[in-house]
Amino acid sequence: MKITEIKTIPVDRYLFVQVITDEGITGLGESGAWGYLEASEKAVETFKRYLIGRDARRIEHHWQYLYRWSHFRGAAIMGALSAIDIALWDILGKSLGVPCYQLLGGKCRDKARVYYHVFGRTKEELVQGCIDAKAKGFTAVGHLTPFVDAPRNEPFFKTHADKMRDAIDTVRQYREAVGVDVDLCIEIHRRLTPSEAVVLARGIEPFHPFFYEDPTLPDNLDAMAHIADKIHIPIATGERIHTIYEFEMLLQRGAVQYIRPDVCMCGGLTHAKKIAALAEAHYVQVVPHNPLSPVSTAACVQLAACIPNFALQEYPTGENEPPKSEIVKSALTLENGFLIVPDVPGIGIELAEDAQERYPYKPRSVSTRLHVDGSVIDQ
Repeated sequence: MKITEIKTIPVDRYLFVQVITDEGITGLGESGAWGYLEASEKAVETFKRYLIGRDARRIEHHWQYLYRWSHFRGAAIMGALSAIDIALWDILGKSLGVPCYQLLGGKCRDKARVYYHVFGRTKEELVQGCIDAKAKGFTAVGHLTPFVDAPRNEPFFKTHADKMRDAIDTVRQYREAVGVDVDLCIEIHRRLTPSEAVVLARGIEPFHPFFYEDPTLPDNLDAMAHIADKIHIPIATGERIHTIYEFEMLLQRGAVQYIRPDVCMCGGLTHAKKIAALAEAHYVQVVPHNPLSPVSTAACVQLAACIPNFALQEYPTGENEPPKSEIVKSALTLENGFLIVPDVPGIGIELAEDAQERYPYKPRSVSTRLHVDGSVIDQ
């Protein structure tokens, strides 16, 4: 079964990749390099020079060839490789008439528990978002910041005492709003120094967060290990790292209790499965990162189905509303806060024929938040 064509399809704020074979089977994948999709699209064009004419079933071999041939890595390249890898697994599943998880060891579970995104520009909106999510049947909420989702064009300033006390009190309000029926996944978005992260973690410990996500920048793994050593709530991180080698270094340091590989960024299903196995050896659970389209969600569910140490799946807003609901044809069903693992061949999702025409690509603006003194901060 030979690869005859590879198409990149930018739609709305997403980049999809279709791999087409001489047997008429098309596979679908997505790049997770959301800030650099134009660069990721060019990386796919480079990979095409090797892939056209190759056997679509040699997934691991193609992965190794494309990863190792040029000696260079990075988010845009790994997003492209991930999209191609997912599409190749989709092709293999369709050719054999089975879901991808069946080829990766079979089902460990019939459904995947999800956490719902909660956003708000005020504390009141965030608290209400938690209440609304509970009313919809979700048993976990995430993307949940203790600092509110302020616009990036608003300069930031707070004293240390005000920032810490207000954030701690915000998490208290989340817990009081939903009781113990909903788990809180607290999202820091890398905006704290290690010392600030320790103070905040100790302050919110009485409210039993499910995890404490990305408390500081991911570039220095020792800094994350320093935080983990001084707090008593679990850290979740990993969405910004790309390889099994980086995840192994993170795990060896005891710096993480929930790893967050992005299937559309960490090397597709091929390497997400390996990363999960590394975590399993450390008694660490997996919470796949997923801020993207329903194609990413579908790929994540294939992973969740076949690994024993899956914990929770990120489920972004708008999956059942336009534009997301109109750019794909999905086999996924949400019931009482769980995604039902589908039994259709491949990854269980197809791109709508008119997706690109209905929802043209929207390039992201380059924008980040500044401190009142003019310096860059993370949010």
